[in-house]
Amino acid sequence: MPFEEELEVVRAVAGQAGRLALEHQARGFEAETKADLSPVTTADRANEQLICRLLAEAFPEDGLLGEEGSKRESRSGRRWIIDPIDGTRDFVRGIPTWGVLIALEAQGEVVAGACNLPALGELYSAAKGAGAFRNGSRIRVSDAKPVDQALICLTAFNNLEGRPFADRLNSWLARFWAARSMGGCMDAMCVACGHADAWIEVEAKAWDLAALKIIAEEAGARFFNFDGKSSIYGGNCVITIPALEAGIRRFLDVP
Repeated sequence: MPFEEELEVVRAVAGQAGRLALEHQARGFEAETKADLSPVTTADRANEQLICRLLAEAFPEDGLLGEEGSKRESRSGRRWIIDPIDGTRDFVRGIPTWGVLIALEAQGEVVAGACNLPALGELYSAAKGAGAFRNGSRIRVSDAKPVDQALICLTAFNNLEGRPFADRLNSWLARFWAARSMGGCMDAMCVACGHADAWIEVEAKAWDLAALKIIAEEAGARFFNFDGKSSIYGGNCVITIPALEAGIRRFLDVP
């Protein structure tokens, strides 16, 4: 299996980080607001420290990039991209849809990753060419569906002001069977395992998207940015089953 060692390590590290975060949640933690107005907690920082230490021990030549400031230059052409708690607002409020995201980037391409949803007991993982898995079982996106039978997810309905499609969104969403907003990593994993059929993320960083991209693509989904590219650095993304891709591109005016 491609990247077998890396997958074994990233699953184990994501599992340890998930347990640590749950411990912080159980005993209490401190939270503050960062300059970009997003929250950060002592659990986020402790998780990132743990993840970076374990990855550095396992792959000392690889670089690191973490949401909470961790950074190490690569000597191997590879680096690990880390979101220690994706969905910190959910974590703070006790909503169980937050996750630990870890991905491996090699020569500019995401090649392996894990998304652990510890409060739900679900660990997703994938490597390029090896398929996507949840708790060790293979997952695939849903079968092709017409729009009126499809479930679409959209993260951050409160962050749509100024988007060129905002005034058309409600009427467009009404065409779908259902629309949900459960949080970034949860929405993406619902698409990857067939519970949902598309996810639109209007604003995201590389650490928000890296692990989700490889898992979703290996499960058979399509990933693209609003400018038509397919990059974790695009600032936004769509993850969708192939049957809905053309319609979503038309709505978002994506080339």
